[in-house]
Amino acid sequence: MEQQLQIEGIDVRIEGEGQDTIVMLHGWPDTWRVWDGQVAALKGRYRCVRFTLPGFDIARPRRAYSLDETLAIIEKIVNQVSPGRKVTLMLHDWGCVFGYQFYMRHPQLVSRIVGVEIGDAQSRAHVKSLTLGAKLMVAWYQLTLAAAWKIGGAIGDGLTKFMLKVLRAPSPKQYISSAMNFPYYLVWTGGYGGKGNRTEFVPSCPMLYIYGTRKPFHFHSKQWTEWLAAQPSSQVAAFKTGHWVMLEQPQEFNHTVLAWLDASAAVAGAAAAA
Repeated sequence: MEQQLQIEGIDVRIEGEGQDTIVMLHGWPDTWRVWDGQVAALKGRYRCVRFTLPGFDIARPRRAYSLDETLAIIEKIVNQVSPGRKVTLMLHDWGCVFGYQFYMRHPQLVSRIVGVEIGDAQSRAHVKSLTLGAKLMVAWYQLTLAAAWKIGGAIGDGLTKFMLKVLRAPSPKQYISSAMNFPYYLVWTGGYGGKGNRTEFVPSCPMLYIYGTRKPFHFHSKQWTEWLAAQPSSQVAAFKTGHWVMLEQPQEFNHTVLAWLDASAAVAGAAAAA
């Protein structure tokens, strides 16, 4: 059974049944559709909530959303889809950035976290772990996407789709435009974190962190994954994939997530009801 709501102008889809709710946040250059395989695997036991992030929907007017605006919308969605009970967050790429900051501001709304591909990115330990080549690669693709957003129109869309090929993103092209590049523009102009509005992500709830190993560099430090793996009811899992783990190895990904959800159920259940 599927239910659709509109909250703050965002189309929200709710599928599945169960006492626990999983809120899924995608990254660049994706939409709610990136989680199709996970919803199919989880909806028999969990309520799966997903939506396209503010500013990422090609059918909506082009505009940039600040971090505060995005987190405020996520808060309203979480409160409406799971009133009085904590949710599990399932996050990828930019969804991790938003989801981690949401957790740090509203830990009372989150029972556990599944983070994919983004760990302690931009922390001192992570930056130190990157080679000069990796740092230049990050700057190149992010600045290109930031410029594409600023330029907009056909040229901006063309630059975006060029970068789509370079990064081998599997996202359907018909849903992609330069409009969804605004987070990169804000990062490089100080909009996200440059003015001190980002908090260091230190999870105190159970967390499953999944990442692919077939990449030139990672968005986490070794110190962070070792620290996380030592935390109660938390786990780190590496897959022989690129950045889109859940699309490249969906069966293995879903099996790992379901096993961890079962293993952390007692802790999460007590926290969700608290």
